[in-house]
Amino acid sequence: MTRLFLIIFIQLLYVPMLTLRTICMVKNLKVLTGLFGFMEALIYIFGLAIVLSGDQSILEMVVYAIGFAVGLTLGIYIEQKLAIGFTSIQVNIEEENPTLIEVLRNEGYGVTVYYGEGKFGKRTNLDILTRRKSQKSLLKLIDQYEPKAFIMSFEPKMFRGGYLTAMMNRRLKRKPSKWEQSDQETKSVIEKTVAEIRNETETLKHDWFEE
Repeated sequence: MTRLFLIIFIQLLYVPMLTLRTICMVKNLKVLTGLFGFMEALIYIFGLAIVLSGDQSILEMVVYAIGFAVGLTLGIYIEQKLAIGFTSIQVNIEEENPTLIEVLRNEGYGVTVYYGEGKFGKRTNLDILTRRKSQKSLLKLIDQYEPKAFIMSFEPKMFRGGYLTAMMNRRLKRKPSKWEQSDQETKSVIEKTVAEIRNETETLKHDWFEE
């Protein structure tokens, strides 16, 4: 019985690390990918390699599979709580709402307004980029002023320039590094990677420790 509980416990440590590492790798987050990869390998070497050594019973194999499935779910839940990265919110409303736009901008959201035409007439679209951890409060704000709005969200893999980037740089109070000042065409692969890791580390530090 102790061995079964040990298998589940190690799976609940190992599989979430695997899930988080995969998610961060897809999001191109180098620092977190390396961190979760290191923890994943460490748990595997000193945990599963010991627990799963020798002959296993059918029950232990089933428990292993159950632990793996629960670990995947736990990993996704943890990633959602960490809310790593940014999300782009597309809000489609029937008429222009200056009050909503002003409130969103006063709350610090960058809002781009553009117009289109749908099946039943003209529509107003709001393009909003925000941190994932602020998505719930943003949606509540939109529902308060436009409860019938059509809302769609997706995660951008990268962005550059614009209001949000300028705001992040001001809030991070970061001076341009020598890599950023140099010509992009002359950067080596190593210099680019180091600059990206440095920027990512500063952003994560700001998100998790300074707010």
